[in-house]
Amino acid sequence: MKLEGIADLPLHTGHVPTWLAQIMKRLSKAIIDIMVIEWGPEKVVERLSNPLWFQGFNNIIGMDWDSSGSTTVTLGILKEVVKPVEEGIAFLGGKGKNAIKVPEELYILSKKFDLDYEKLVRASRLVAKVDSVLIQDSHTLYHHSFMVTTTGKWGIIQQGMNIETRFARRYHWKETENFVNEPHSGIAGTKQNLAINVVEKDKENTRKLIVDLVKENPSNVVTQVRRALSMLKGQTTLDSFNKAFNIVISPQAKLIYMRPMDLNKIQNILQQLYEYNPSNLEEVLLNGLGPSTARALYLVADLIYNEPPSYTDPVNYPYDPFKYAFASGGKDGIPFPVNRKVAWEVIYTLEDIIEKAKLERKDKDFALNKLKEMVKYGNKERS
Repeated sequence: MKLEGIADLPLHTGHVPTWLAQIMKRLSKAIIDIMVIEWGPEKVVERLSNPLWFQGFNNIIGMDWDSSGSTTVTLGILKEVVKPVEEGIAFLGGKGKNAIKVPEELYILSKKFDLDYEKLVRASRLVAKVDSVLIQDSHTLYHHSFMVTTTGKWGIIQQGMNIETRFARRYHWKETENFVNEPHSGIAGTKQNLAINVVEKDKENTRKLIVDLVKENPSNVVTQVRRALSMLKGQTTLDSFNKAFNIVISPQAKLIYMRPMDLNKIQNILQQLYEYNPSNLEEVLLNGLGPSTARALYLVADLIYNEPPSYTDPVNYPYDPFKYAFASGGKDGIPFPVNRKVAWEVIYTLEDIIEKAKLERKDKDFALNKLKEMVKYGNKERS
């Protein structure tokens, strides 16, 4: 079932006041600790990978119910308060320059826990590429948070911004072996009329064609790009070509591909890919394909080979879980200002539950260890 609906993430400025930050930190840690005790760290990553659950979580801790900052602030808090040794989860990366620190942070983490470093770094790089190259929706990525348990289960939350519309969108991933065929667990944001979308399920021919094109002589591919651009501009010398191959130039193609292209740069990228000789689209992404070169290939796929990408925006966020903002209020005063007294009562209650649960677990572990010792001692006595 495909989820449909709306959700706005306007770009907000400002900061979280100190008193509220303390509430959000304590409440976040308490909720995560309870989830870890109840379900384990893997389930926490799975839940946060769901855009609806994530939005509800950030509403509960008092963040603006519809703000782009709900992503950056909430994940920044989780990175600070959740400890791998205690909860079994690490939050890596973040906003801006922190986003590119994921490989470095994963390397440090892999020295403490038995993690497949190369596999996790590959996943991080692929996800960033997919949401900027295979999906081109006018949102520039500026946030990349990598969640991973000490057993290696991972999830990723990315956010992009559109400066013109002043809206953001969030891309959610949970552990997968498939990165190019509808791989997201959800994309949250405001649906727009037009985007390039090559991860749509029925675009397998387009994905295969892109791999074939980068294996061709780069000069020949650039020639095809020039031909497609000429067709796009409606030059009369190509009217017979259009009629012969029954090419229909779609309005979407005209809107998307009329931006200037640096064909010299594109040829250099294609040369690099040609020399690498990738066997699949994932290798193409990891070895140099960027948004502008990809856009040139999509144009060729559309106008020369009649295998266009989808132009449907992939946002599939079904609803705003605004009701969770009623738990203790929101930073922006919607639906009402954060009630400090209620928030701290909730925190103390949750922390008390956590301590009791930890004590019960220790008691159970102590009893089980004693029982094992008794059985072991009894066996020795009999022997």
